[in-house]
Amino acid sequence: MNEDLKVNLSGLPRDCIDASAPENISAAVPSQGPVVESEPELVVNPWDIVLCSSGTLICCENAIVVLIIFHSPSLRAPMFLLIGSLALADLLAGLGLIINFVFAYLLQSEATKLVTIGLIVASFSASVCSLLAITVDRYLSLYYALTYHSERTVTFTYVMLVMLWGTSICLGLLPVMGWNCLRDESTCSVVRPLTKNNAAILSISFLFMFALMLQLYIQICKIVMRHAHQIALQHHFLATSHYVTTRKGVSTLALILGTFAACWMPFTLYSLIADYTYPSIYTYATLLPATYNSIINPVIYAFRNQEIQKALCLICC
Repeated sequence: MNEDLKVNLSGLPRDCIDASAPENISAAVPSQGPVVESEPELVVNPWDIVLCSSGTLICCENAIVVLIIFHSPSLRAPMFLLIGSLALADLLAGLGLIINFVFAYLLQSEATKLVTIGLIVASFSASVCSLLAITVDRYLSLYYALTYHSERTVTFTYVMLVMLWGTSICLGLLPVMGWNCLRDESTCSVVRPLTKNNAAILSISFLFMFALMLQLYIQICKIVMRHAHQIALQHHFLATSHYVTTRKGVSTLALILGTFAACWMPFTLYSLIADYTYPSIYTYATLLPATYNSIINPVIYAFRNQEIQKALCLICC
């Protein structure tokens, strides 16, 4: 009687299970006090509701951008193709968050978990890679200003799109192809069913791409400053639109890098140091800001662009 009673799946104390005689069991049950029903747990996790709401907003915003670029023949320049790629990736990411919510509470199975996490990983990877591709495109447009609008630039853009989507799809297929922790719980990361190694690779890749984006941004600033210095020395003034475009491009990059780091850095660092034993509230608290990056991207890229604004007005009118 001094030993602590451990309750197993059957709901009976361990002492009763170990008793060999049936009368011991029948005698032990009446000796128990009145059964007090435990309070029912929440049917739906509030954090999952917030993530689903975030995914819905992501889908609505980026669907508008995708439709604008798809229905506007004038928006076929490399820059708009990359913006469309970013919007499509964020749209799929929002769709993945919604599907994850639906499957988690309506259709629970290992297959749906793997498919959902694969879609989320692939779409967010494509989103980050699209941001890097846009940064590379902006750098090339300034470094090779005279030959930027050639056919070679368009070909290079398509090559970047194929590479970034191919890489993202491969990363998304890793959990489906067997690299998951469904069979070994000890290898799980903060996001089940991703393994700790998988999460570490994604986090390190993010840090590498962020460092590359930062380096390109510094080079862009140097190029702009050098051009401004040469113009001042030669007393040669370019068109005002060129100055406006350059300044907007640089300010956009600065805004993107700041929001990009603020949204993704907490979850990236947390994925490197934490594992499945950490409380899930920390995962939700760091993952939710990462989804905000997909909400902010359309505002930074699409809705601030004059060409897209004109196309939106034409569609609405």
